[in-house]
Amino acid sequence: MKVHDLIQSRKDIYSVAEETTVHEAARLLRERQIRSVGVCDAQGKLLGVVSQSDISNKVAAENKCPAWMRVTEIMTTNPTAVSPETSLEECLLLMEKLGAFHLPVIDPKEGYRGMVSVKDLLNVIASDQKARADMLESYIFSKR
Repeated sequence: MKVHDLIQSRKDIYSVAEETTVHEAARLLRERQIRSVGVCDAQGKLLGVVSQSDISNKVAAENKCPAWMRVTEIMTTNPTAVSPETSLEECLLLMEKLGAFHLPVIDPKEGYRGMVSVKDLLNVIASDQKARADMLESYIFSKR
């Protein structure tokens, strides 16, 4: 399975503009129940990623005011990104290597396409394991 299989059905791609305040980004993350969002310029090019961890580690822990700070002050710049053709296994290995929970998806033709999260990958793995268990159960108990 590849990244495009996972993201093709998504209706929304979440991102914020580079002039967005940290406070606004935090509210978006909470409202959409997401943990990370791409930061894009006016042309839609990904500049970086801002996450709940960035907000807690670089703003809250240092007692800075999120109402005035821009996301560009705390975002992760030059994040490692994957293409829609990347396999989910490659994503998982990359996340493990980087200690990351999200990877931005960049399509060479369409640009920023959202994020792939550890939660997305775990859902796919769990679904696959359940399907295998159901198949084995069906096979075992149909023989009786």
